[in-house]
Amino acid sequence: MSLRSCLLDLLFPPRCPLCGKVLDAPGVCPACEADIRRTGEEDGVWEPVPGLLCAAPLWYEGAVRDGLLRFKFHGGISGAEFFGGEMCRWAAERYSGEFDTVTWAPVSRKRLRQRGYDQARLLAESACRLWGVRPERLLRKVRDNPAQSGLEDAAARRENVRGVYEAAGAPEGKRILLIDDICTTGSTLSACAGTLKAAGAARVLCLTAARTVKSGKTGENGEE
Repeated sequence: MSLRSCLLDLLFPPRCPLCGKVLDAPGVCPACEADIRRTGEEDGVWEPVPGLLCAAPLWYEGAVRDGLLRFKFHGGISGAEFFGGEMCRWAAERYSGEFDTVTWAPVSRKRLRQRGYDQARLLAESACRLWGVRPERLLRKVRDNPAQSGLEDAAARRENVRGVYEAAGAPEGKRILLIDDICTTGSTLSACAGTLKAAGAARVLCLTAARTVKSGKTGENGEE
């Protein structure tokens, strides 16, 4: 190991991307690894909204839930590499050859200023690095709507995201993989996918890091 690497490890030791615990080597700590529950053949790809296909490698509970909340709200951006890697592998297995462009569900300008980063964009960039491509900005959020997590039901969530996205770039004719962090009711993904299709996208498939255990369950789920 070089002197530079030793100094970097001393100043910035590797941490578990889910709980933040300092580790001897990069990776997930044993406690978090034991708490991760992955989706399977029957529940890893589903339709949260009729006609909208979504895939997710992880269940939103336990260490995964804690890690995503840390990543999204508390500056734990190192989580992007872990979650992006899980998403990359899952999409390669479930969506191989079915998309030619990757984009993300963006946050508003206000939320970006407050948080300092767009978590869905970081996930898209992390997954794309493993594929050797770059994501494209194809959506823009034009209104800072209330967080989805504060709304009681699917109907309220659908209304909350109505008209808040507009197309950017050139989605015409593209088969798009749309990335976000969490899928609860699918309202945000549906609004984004509808915007892309209205702008001429040939197809939109969705991919999130995790899905909630019960479709439509509300609470402190982190979905915006």
